[in-house]
Amino acid sequence: MDDYPLLNLFWTMLWFFIWVMWLFLLFKIVTDIFRSHDLNGWLKAGWLILVLAVPFVGVLVYVIVRGKSMAERDAQQAKAADESVKAYIRDAAGSGGRTGGGADELARLAELKEKGLLTDEEFRRAKDKLLA
Repeated sequence: MDDYPLLNLFWTMLWFFIWVMWLFLLFKIVTDIFRSHDLNGWLKAGWLILVLAVPFVGVLVYVIVRGKSMAERDAQQAKAADESVKAYIRDAAGSGGRTGGGADELARLAELKEKGLLTDEEFRRAKDKLLA
């Protein structure tokens, strides 16, 4: 352990963390280049060549030039994903593939039974089928 002091271990960990964060930023930028709808194919190719050929300068220039729109695209994608999840939850919890919700169907069955249009046996079978 004498060959590698504790301070050197911390420096190594710091540089490794910075390297991983830079790689994360590089991959984030590459995905943003392909996701951008406001760039044509040639501009996407140019940005990609710049970012991959001269990585540190290319990433820095991309963040300076397109950082704000990159954040806006991320926010739009997060909003769309959130709306998609909420719509799925509403669909799954609300109707479950039926025309009305389960509680609505049960209330309608109870109404029909109260009006005398369903017998106790028919109501029980319909309720069991609905809850199954």
